[in-house]
Amino acid sequence: MVTFVISLIALLLGYLFYGTLVEKVFRPDDNRPAPCFSKADGVDFMPLPAWKVYLIQFLNIAGTGPIFGAIMGILFGPAAYLWIVFGTIFAGAVHDYLCGMVSMRQGGATLPEIAGHELGRGALVFSRIFTIVLLVLVSAVFVVTPASLLCTFTPGWGFLATPMGWCVVIFVYYILATVLPINQLIGRIYPVFGLALLVMAVGIGVCIFTHEGWMPELSDGLTGHHPKDIPVFPMLCITIACGAISGFHATQSPLMARCLQRETLGRRIFYGSMVTEGVVALVWAAAAIKFAGSYEALAAMGNPSVVVNNVCTSWMGTVGAVLAILGVVAAPISSGDTALRSARLTAAEMMHFDQHRLWRRLAVSLPLFALCALLMCIDFSVLWRYFAWCNQTLACLTLWAVTVWLVRHGRCFWIALVPAVFMTLVVSSYILAAPEGFSLPQLPSVAVGVVSAIISAGIFWRWRLRYAKGHDRD
Repeated sequence: MVTFVISLIALLLGYLFYGTLVEKVFRPDDNRPAPCFSKADGVDFMPLPAWKVYLIQFLNIAGTGPIFGAIMGILFGPAAYLWIVFGTIFAGAVHDYLCGMVSMRQGGATLPEIAGHELGRGALVFSRIFTIVLLVLVSAVFVVTPASLLCTFTPGWGFLATPMGWCVVIFVYYILATVLPINQLIGRIYPVFGLALLVMAVGIGVCIFTHEGWMPELSDGLTGHHPKDIPVFPMLCITIACGAISGFHATQSPLMARCLQRETLGRRIFYGSMVTEGVVALVWAAAAIKFAGSYEALAAMGNPSVVVNNVCTSWMGTVGAVLAILGVVAAPISSGDTALRSARLTAAEMMHFDQHRLWRRLAVSLPLFALCALLMCIDFSVLWRYFAWCNQTLACLTLWAVTVWLVRHGRCFWIALVPAVFMTLVVSSYILAAPEGFSLPQLPSVAVGVVSAIISAGIFWRWRLRYAKGHDRD
């Protein structure tokens, strides 16, 4: 319990102090016209109230990520607490804030446009393809998961008693959420579901203090706790993504950058939403292990959705059961629809295809819907494993892009460079060691990851020195 409480306090202090530092480094300026006004189109560029933008951003980036990832991540032991805290404060929240704010400065640009502007033509092409693939993967994953759960609540409902029936219903909703103006569906539904997700986290957080049970402490050690003997590094950093740092967030922040009315709201919206997500992840990591009583018992419970349902219904009764349904059904659906919306915007920017008219939005969206439907036929566990690595690779790319932006604008680039180098180490080590990668032993995989990180840092430093010399001549 002590480690959990200290971690919770650290997250809050991180928002107050490090978040303020990051904001000062960026230097928001309310005199700059926000894209929601300068490029208003009544569809994607539209001013929304700050409280609504916060709840939409939180739900966009959260989904089931900080819940399911944290439940699986706590199996690694108390190291999960450290990764959530330090990952959120120094990597994830910095990543989300800088991506969102740079997007505002570049007129609401999507991640590929930001990467291309800062890292060159190659990064533009790579990130466009990579981003669209990731977003469609997210959409496919977040159709299958809630559909499988919903059919268990509707026995005897004919077509809706089957996963396929609910897949059709969810897919129809996805189509509407992707092509309709952002205030008509997302702007009305998301704040409600975002608030419900927060209420669930608060309720579970209170129950952690009012129920008996065992919880891991840092004194237990940081390695060797996973029941399947999976090494902590780099596996933990991929398992807990949305509760620490996630590249998917870089595809979502530009959505809200197009709705934010002032730059000074950025810290509470982008940095604040990520810290909130870190709190949710911390709460669910602690709740899952306390409810189960041991690593082995938690692993034996199987699917994280089962853990969510058991914890909520056992600790909070009927109210908990309703919140559990919202958490494991509404949350992933809300991530899937905004993923497709982001994919539409990315594809439209790539083709320079105006999105004012409905038929134009449908023309871009239909191929994405078809690809998503095709991916739904692939085994879920395979989809999830590849999504997890793609997700963190995109986070790595985003961090390098905003690091270059900071250099070009004379800011302190270290706040982005350090997590960029670390995430380069994580993703290169993981793909070498993971079953879906090259399945190499951990030690040589990490060694190659270290070399990759050093080379990346060296390339950046060489570019920075050349840029500084050219800038001095100018």
